Parts: sequence; structure tokens; C-alpha cells
Amino acid sequence: MDTMRDRFISTASALLDEDPRLAVVLAEISRDGFEPAQRRHPDRVINVGIREQLLIGVGGGIALTGLRPIVHTFASFLVERPFEQVKLDFGHQGVGGVLVSAGASYDWPAGGFTHMAPGDVALLDTLDGWTVHVPGHPDEAEALLRHAAAGDGRDYVRLSLQSNERPRPVTGAGFLTVREGSTAAGGVVIAVGPMLDNVLAATEGLDTTVLYATTVRPFDGAALRRAVAGRDTADVVIVEPYLAGTSTAAANEALAATPHRVLGLGVGRRELRRYGEMDEHLVAQGLDPRSLHERISGFLTR
Repeated sequence: MDTMRDRFISTASALLDEDPRLAVVLAEISRDGFEPAQRRHPDRVINVGIREQLLIGVGGGIALTGLRPIVHTFASFLVERPFEQVKLDFGHQGVGGVLVSAGASYDWPAGGFTHMAPGDVALLDTLDGWTVHVPGHPDEAEALLRHAAAGDGRDYVRLSLQSNERPRPVTGAGFLTVREGSTAAGGVVIAVGPMLDNVLAATEGLDTTVLYATTVRPFDGAALRRAVAGRDTADVVIVEPYLAGTSTAAANEALAATPHRVLGLGVGRRELRRYGEMDEHLVAQGLDPRSLHERISGFLTR
């Protein structure tokens, strides 16, 4: 199976052929993959080199001309390093575009902490008007990229090497119910993107409803309220592949009229300096199935 990043390159290259409104802006990362598209569309595939602030500035400038930019590099260089440009060149100028990241929270541990971005979604939460997509499979990445490219708003598509075994139908809006609890007393677990398979394994045998989120902003509060409808109190766990607690406030706001508890699971703030492999980071962050089972069942039975 190809990776989400592989699928992004092939899909974005095809979209350039299909839609003359689109342009791709790169900062060296994935340059080789876009060489065929650059030969076909030399005016709409732009590589600015290792200049991430310029990457965002060029994207915003292209948007001002009426084109829709697809801007790509590692998450830490796409959101964190040029954050001021994201805030001003897209948000303040009131233009749209599609930011597509790679690397996720710790996809390439050998790259060190400079290539890790567990805080990217939380950082974008400080800005207005961003739609955030977190696919859990290459097929979902393609569908969400096509959805974002066809729009005119500000979209962030967060790609990862982590992938669920099979894709789910995604539309670019709302949460999907993939498992329903057997009683009204059971908890609700929201699995974000590539966390779904681990969550399903971790909650096997537990009385839980599992919601699958691939578009996390706007947060689908209506789906969460439906999942807890009829309950006097609600227990909710959110499992995210980035900073733990990123969506806790959104869940609290959605359930303001219902007595509830929310547990936010994800990547901790502590830096792990023994970088190891991606799977070792999952275990260290408590996001593997065994750790998730212990944490979720412990919370729901308290």
C-alpha cells in the first residue's frame, strides 16, 4: 500500500491536470515526486527551496491572484516555523489555500525534535476559519485532499505514515459512528484519523460507542450530542495523534448542557530524547492498543 504522502503527490499532480486554478508550492520536501507535474505545469509547481516563511508567503500571494495554492512540507516547517505568515498571509489577508503536511507528530524520529510537530493542530486552533483534516488511510487522504482543493476556504490536511488497515467513507464533514455501545450507560470514544484501529482494538469488549473523526475542525458537536443523547451524564474519551487535550475544550463546549467528563489522550508535552522508531513512540505516549485499553477502561469504570 502506498503512503498518504505518496497518495498526496499522485493526487495533487492529477489535480493540476484537471483544474487550472490550482498551484503547488514546495520547500524542497517531495520535490522529486512532483518533477513530472512540474515539467507539465512549470508555472504552477513552484519550489522555493528551504525557505518555509517564503513558502507560506508565496502561497498567500498566489491566492491573492485568484489561484488556489496547495502548500506542502513537514508539519513542523509548515505550521510551527512560519506561523506568523500563516496567521497574516492567509488569515489576515482573507484568502484561502490548502496546507498539506507530512511527518505528523513523530513519523521520522531519526530527524529529531525539529521534525516533530505534535502541537500543530492546537496552534491552528488559535486562528479563525481553518478546517482541519486528519485522514487515517491513503484513500481518505485522497478524498479529503480533493474535497479541500475544490473549495475556497483555508484547509489543513495532516498526513502521517500511521495508517488504519482499511479506509472509511469520508466526506470532509462530520464524525462517523463505527461502533455503537449496547447500553445508554456506556462511554463514547472519539478516534481521530490513524488512531482508529488502535482504539477499536483497545475498546473490544467494552461498552463503548466509537466515533471516527477525520475532519476535526469544525468539531462535530452535533454527532457527539447524538451519541450521548438520553443519558443523565456522559463519559467521553478523545484519542488524537497529536497533543493530548487539543479537542477537549471543543467537546466541553458541545456538551455544555449535559453533565459530563472528558479524557483527552494523545501526545504528551514531555520531549522523548531517545528517538527510536515510530511504534516505540506510540507505546511511550500510551497510544498503543494495550495502553489505550488500560487508560480508557480505567477512566470509564471510575
